[in-house]
Amino acid sequence: MPGANARAIDKARTLDADVLIFDLEDAVAPAQKEPSRAAIAAALRQGGYGGRELALRVNMVATEWGAADLAFAATLALDGVLLPKVESADEVARAVRALEAAGARQKPALWCMIETPLGFLHAEAIASASPRIAALVMGTADLAKDLRAQETKDRAPLLPALGIGLLAARAYGLAALDGIHANLDDDEGFEAACRQGRALGFDGKSLIHPKTIAVANRIFAPSPEELAHARRLIAAHDAAVAAGSGVTLVDGRLVERLHVEEARRLLALAAAIAQRAT
Repeated sequence: MPGANARAIDKARTLDADVLIFDLEDAVAPAQKEPSRAAIAAALRQGGYGGRELALRVNMVATEWGAADLAFAATLALDGVLLPKVESADEVARAVRALEAAGARQKPALWCMIETPLGFLHAEAIASASPRIAALVMGTADLAKDLRAQETKDRAPLLPALGIGLLAARAYGLAALDGIHANLDDDEGFEAACRQGRALGFDGKSLIHPKTIAVANRIFAPSPEELAHARRLIAAHDAAVAAGSGVTLVDGRLVERLHVEEARRLLALAAAIAQRAT
């Protein structure tokens, strides 16, 4: 949500999203950077955003606005600071130093947007740069531009980079968010991209319009069928363990502890979704 868009910031209080990202970067013109900070601070003081996580996308650390944005972020009740176009561990370290110098301690966490070929090549170094990092966010629009990639329904040109970003996130226990779908008139393509993102292993998707929230929520949340299957796996495995065996079969498929761990993760995710909705 652009910090200069008062209507979007107010409407966000009613949206069924997990995370709300206030933006000071690309969506805000240079002359509006400072007024946008003031508008965001006022909105956060007013509150009303419920159980959603709140994040602020700042300008790149090296820009003329980066240091002021991070100092500003340190004064707010935020869950995360989204760093755009991160290409190195040094940029993360500079952001951490700026936040801590401004008084931020454990919060906010850092979310790193990886948007360029160099950023994806350095994804592991970025993911492991600081304990403060909580998520990697794929910046697919800038990536496609830099790759000179054609837009395809299966996003095949982007898959190698998405895989690298996802591997880095999972290797260091971070959340992984898929990139935006820029064509707001392409409902079929958006749904296909969401399904592909979940199939790849992403936790969610960056969205740029409220009308896309319901589809993303439906696809990335565990379905009733998945939850029922998860409970069956857990029950069958518990019964097998009680009988002295570490493995069992459910619908002809071998069930081991690793499958039970994933089943428990799905149940925990469903519980978190239900809690946020209340």
